[in-house]
Amino acid sequence: MTEKSPFPGMDPYLELYWGDVHHKLIAYACDEIQLLLPGDLRARADERVFVESPLDPGRSIRPDVYVVETGRHAVGRPQSSSGVATVEPLVVRLPDEAITQGFIQIIDVRAGRRVVTIIEFLSPSNKVPGEGQSLYLKKQREVREAGTHLVEIDLTRSGDRCSVLPVDHFPLSYRTTYQVCVRRALRPGEVEVYPVPLQSPLPAIAVPLRESDADVHLALQPLVDQCYRRGVYYEDLDYTVDPVPPLSAEEKAWAHGLLRSAGKRKG
Repeated sequence: MTEKSPFPGMDPYLELYWGDVHHKLIAYACDEIQLLLPGDLRARADERVFVESPLDPGRSIRPDVYVVETGRHAVGRPQSSSGVATVEPLVVRLPDEAITQGFIQIIDVRAGRRVVTIIEFLSPSNKVPGEGQSLYLKKQREVREAGTHLVEIDLTRSGDRCSVLPVDHFPLSYRTTYQVCVRRALRPGEVEVYPVPLQSPLPAIAVPLRESDADVHLALQPLVDQCYRRGVYYEDLDYTVDPVPPLSAEEKAWAHGLLRSAGKRKG
């Protein structure tokens, strides 16, 4: 079996395993960026941690499994004082769950470890109402106020876009399945937008550093390919069914033809 995804760019089926894919992307991107940096800059992975309740409205997009505890097992059916049979209830535990949001910081070690650039791979928890989104939006504001560059890479389709530039500010041709936005600290009123359609390979993006440094270019496609290969997803993904969340009608028709050509589907 081939170790390469049949999709030329982001594989939408990987979203089912986004927790693992996200961790891998952070690690691989951090290592790749470090190779490109000047000697006095460091790429470091960090994370935000928050508690998300199972009752939060956005949780339905996450494929979580919960442990439940049943009621006491009785021999025979218990009777109430009136002689009517009663049923033991199922007791379901709803513990709050700790969630992490990973990101990358580029740090200037000779300037008091000042954070120069933040790179975010957005997760569904950033894109639905709740504590995760609130923390992310707060981080956006803090990054701007600190005079730090922000690179937002959105490779998921769940939830609503929450990048620094609202989606209704994009031309229609840039409202693609996935998205990359870059806001430079010295030009806070501008945002660089990379269109990332499902049908195309992922781009290499310009990552800004200090004013005296040239941008470094992070190629996204090799990172996703590495996730696919090292995660052995070529053995786990079922291309005979539609991905979750579903594709648009146009993308669905395109993906069906692609998967048929790759021998992943029949009919």
